[in-house]
Amino acid sequence: MTTRTATGRTGGRAGGRAGGRAGGLLWVGDVFVLALEGFRRTWDVRSWFWEFAEQCWFLTRVTSVPVLLVSLPLGATVALQVGDLAWQLGASSVTGQAVFTGTVREVAPMASALLIAGAGGSAMTSDIGARHIRDELAAMEVMAVNPIHRLVTPRLWASSTVAVLLVPLVILAAAAGGYFFNVVVQGVTPGAYFDGATRLLVLSDLLVTLFKAWVFGFAAAIVSCHMGMTCDTSPVGVGRAVNRATVLTFLLVFTLNYVISTVYFLAYPPRGV
Repeated sequence: MTTRTATGRTGGRAGGRAGGRAGGLLWVGDVFVLALEGFRRTWDVRSWFWEFAEQCWFLTRVTSVPVLLVSLPLGATVALQVGDLAWQLGASSVTGQAVFTGTVREVAPMASALLIAGAGGSAMTSDIGARHIRDELAAMEVMAVNPIHRLVTPRLWASSTVAVLLVPLVILAAAAGGYFFNVVVQGVTPGAYFDGATRLLVLSDLLVTLFKAWVFGFAAAIVSCHMGMTCDTSPVGVGRAVNRATVLTFLLVFTLNYVISTVYFLAYPPRGV
């Protein structure tokens, strides 16, 4: 009896691990299928343009002010910490380099993506999840309307577009916060602050940053839409889907950022000061 019980438990654990791995692969496959299906009818702009405009306005409205409130103190904190160390080393002019380089290469796409995922992605999941539990998605299919083309496609493009447009806002806000602490508080000249910004950055840094923001916004939208369309048919299921979508999007964004940054720095090594 003891041997059978132990064997059964071991087999159950192995089956659970195998099922978990298979479930993860199935989830990834479903997300890719949803993304490809969302892209398939992108050319039919007339069918989703107004939904795209409405989603762009909504995402802009819920993310523009928070991204400013996040970027201003972030740039100020970087300038304060780096500026204090640089002042002790007698190289206070490098603070501008640290603020602009860190903001353009890493902070701007990450901040825009996290706000898109937290504020916009949760709203997408709850909206599509509510439609799912009310059988609106099934009703659209009965009326020969593809819910992916009508609902997911505009959200993919809206999230990616707004994420790219938030990048300049993050850069300007972080630069303003760093300017205040480095120039006003620490007494560095404005010329030295802005001159440092042009030494390490190149055009490819900005292009990769915009590409990152587009990819992160797309990932946030596709995960949010998938979670909303596959949630349990209950209000509790919608709430759990929102929580899972936010967490998975954060993990996916950090992973994609590491991969893209690694490939970029291997292809184009940073130049020296």
